[in-house]
Amino acid sequence: MSVIVPSYAYTYIKTGFLKKLIMDSEALERIKSINDIHELINFIEPYYPDLSIKNYEIEEIEKKIYNIHIKLIGRLISSSPNNIRNFLRDFLLKYEIMNIRQIIIGSILGMNIEEKRNNINPIVHEYLDNTEFIENLIKITNIEEIQLYLKNTKYNYPVREGLLYFRSTNEVFVLESFLDQLYFINFKKSRKALNKIENAMISLYTKYQTEIYNINLIYRGILNNIDRYLLSQFIVKNSLFLNYDMMQSLIRQKELDSFFKLLNRFLRKSIEIRTIGINFNSEMDYPIWELEKIYQKIFFNKFKLEVGNIDYSTIYRIFELLVKKEKEIKLIIIPNMIRIIHDKYKMLE
Repeated sequence: MSVIVPSYAYTYIKTGFLKKLIMDSEALERIKSINDIHELINFIEPYYPDLSIKNYEIEEIEKKIYNIHIKLIGRLISSSPNNIRNFLRDFLLKYEIMNIRQIIIGSILGMNIEEKRNNINPIVHEYLDNTEFIENLIKITNIEEIQLYLKNTKYNYPVREGLLYFRSTNEVFVLESFLDQLYFINFKKSRKALNKIENAMISLYTKYQTEIYNINLIYRGILNNIDRYLLSQFIVKNSLFLNYDMMQSLIRQKELDSFFKLLNRFLRKSIEIRTIGINFNSEMDYPIWELEKIYQKIFFNKFKLEVGNIDYSTIYRIFELLVKKEKEIKLIIIPNMIRIIHDKYKMLE
């Protein structure tokens, strides 16, 4: 039986729903002024189909929102041509890695099977066709057995090295960093038979995502006084504005002030960033988030919606969902949800 591979014309029709699910700038600003958690959920509900919240707790809301986001990507996978389908599967790997990390840490903390299951987002494994794999992992309670179970998978090296470091230091930083690195190494892999439009958008997206990862890694490393040689092992070579030597120079900084001073100098060498105007510093609450917003802006300055070009418009819509939905979840909805709930508890004290 032959398998029919969708064309971009088919995908274009199937993705017509995407535009109405992306919040515009006015909606994003409105969220910042909401001070009641029920009002927030009611406001975002039209943008997150089937959003149903029972307890209005941070973990529940975050999990439900990401569940819906993953389902939207799953719908794209089922209706996209092979090249974008494979790219989207690689994108979803980040959520599998998050789950594996949660399961391992849960096992370290002595959580039971149900507690570990409640800590992950299982829906992603339906789209990656490995539900049985993750279910079996959840049932393993011993970290040595987890390591053995993952021996013949892509997770063997990061988990083995991460657990080795954990046993000697009682720290999970190396485990988390190796797993994060695996995602970005996989993300930048060579992709065959991409057309010109696919290659341009996928290449820029993976480069800016990897560069943000590298910068955030170094920022966290300096903030937490992580060994610099250890830190350098987690850098992924896939630069946009900062080459490998620049990353190494940032790693050598001993404090955040000098790190940001050097980062600003490197970034200002790019005309695209220089015209936006930047001044990142250690006084900012979330400097890496602000940097990520700039990279996202550069992406959409580079690519504009072309209504008459079906292939281009479809791929653009897909990336619009990936970039803008992640932005509204990670940088707007979740921080404001936390603000509202924390303010409520402060009032009750």
